[in-house]
Amino acid sequence: METARADLAGDPRFRFVRRLITRPAMAGAEDHDSCDEAAFAAAEAQGEMALSWRAHGLSYGIPAAELAGIAAGGVAIANISRGAITAAEPLAQRVVVINITAPVPVLAQRLAARGRESEADIAARLSREAPLTADRAQIVTIMNDRSVAEAAADLLAVLRALGQPGS
Repeated sequence: METARADLAGDPRFRFVRRLITRPAMAGAEDHDSCDEAAFAAAEAQGEMALSWRAHGLSYGIPAAELAGIAAGGVAIANISRGAITAAEPLAQRVVVINITAPVPVLAQRLAARGRESEADIAARLSREAPLTADRAQIVTIMNDRSVAEAAADLLAVLRALGQPGS
């Protein structure tokens, strides 16, 4: 995602959505807005969230303001939970789910390298991964078990195609 963000910087067709998460900012982790549970609940209650979900003991949300521009044909790129896909589908005329995944051993190794979860937590997380389903969204899968450059090239190709007029 970071490679695609850097490559598409300055292209007004694309907006990488900044999530609100009830987790403090961490060096080397996703750049996001942080808040506590009370502030998150207040934002939801005030209708500030286009989409929200709970996972891994945290609350995650996509502020409605982050989706500005999609009605005019812009592409909003957001990292969401599999369980939130059907709730996201009504947010835009066209929703494309880009499923970036890797074999379980690769995922486990990458999660361990983050240093945020214990080995037992990682195993539990991978064992409960929800199936990828959608009611109307198109699903595109990118296998991320190669170099970052190769997977990023695949992601960029999909995003650029989505950014074409009439796509």
